[in-house]
Amino acid sequence: MVTYNPKDWIKLIVHLHKSDTLRILLPTILLLGFITAGVSYIEQNYLKNYIPANLAIFHQISGFIISLVLVFRINSAYDRWWEGRKLWGSLLNNSRSIAIKVNAFIPSTDKATRKEIQSLISDYAISLKEHLRGKSGDQLLEYGNTLNKETYIKASHKPNYIAKLITRYILEQFKKNTASTHDYLLINRNIDELIDVCGACERIKNTPIPYAYSIFIKKIVFVYIITMPIAFGLSMGYWSIAIVMVMFYAFASLEIISEEIEDPFGTDDNDLPTDEIAEKIKINTTEILST
Repeated sequence: MVTYNPKDWIKLIVHLHKSDTLRILLPTILLLGFITAGVSYIEQNYLKNYIPANLAIFHQISGFIISLVLVFRINSAYDRWWEGRKLWGSLLNNSRSIAIKVNAFIPSTDKATRKEIQSLISDYAISLKEHLRGKSGDQLLEYGNTLNKETYIKASHKPNYIAKLITRYILEQFKKNTASTHDYLLINRNIDELIDVCGACERIKNTPIPYAYSIFIKKIVFVYIITMPIAFGLSMGYWSIAIVMVMFYAFASLEIISEEIEDPFGTDDNDLPTDEIAEKIKINTTEILST
């Protein structure tokens, strides 16, 4: 995820980041500008008497409608991005809660148990992050007596496997330390939340924007942009070159941004900082359980 200062307008306007849509669309924008120039020249010199002068009115009306559709599109994508961020915030909070409760129930002298639980909690966050990216992530985990690399690799659903180990291991330790059933239930609620976060993230990951809706937007934007030189070439002259280029940049950028943030768990520049959150979980749980 890109970190930036939202108040630094000049730098944001001038700087071209690799994820900037202008950098991505620049070749197409220039090509469209040349096409518009050619169409405008032909219309003004050869087709002036054959094209209605008010043809641009249709594009003015339809442009407003398409803008509303694109706004709904990017709002839907942002809702998915923001829900993903809230879920990972919940993952962070529940990981801290488990560590704090374990710190209260497990004796401070039992450092091995505390270290084992800390490793399992941080491994769950890493496993979930990699699972949402379609990867194993086995090389990133901190294996211990409970989590074995070979059995982890064989597991079909790796976050669930670690959640199962967390539940079983904490229950075993509570039995050894004569904690009450109520004490265990306090922690079990937070473990259940970890599983709920995983399921909700999978729902976002595996349920993209409906295909028919996505392909319709691309087609209607393409038709609108490709016919703009014809509509504005006669009435606006060569000014239509700038108009078409700016409109294409605006409409196509909204669609590209929507495509990127609707799946927020990847490694794109605008995706969620899941690597940083997983690392924060590891640091926080280590600090809590090593005290």
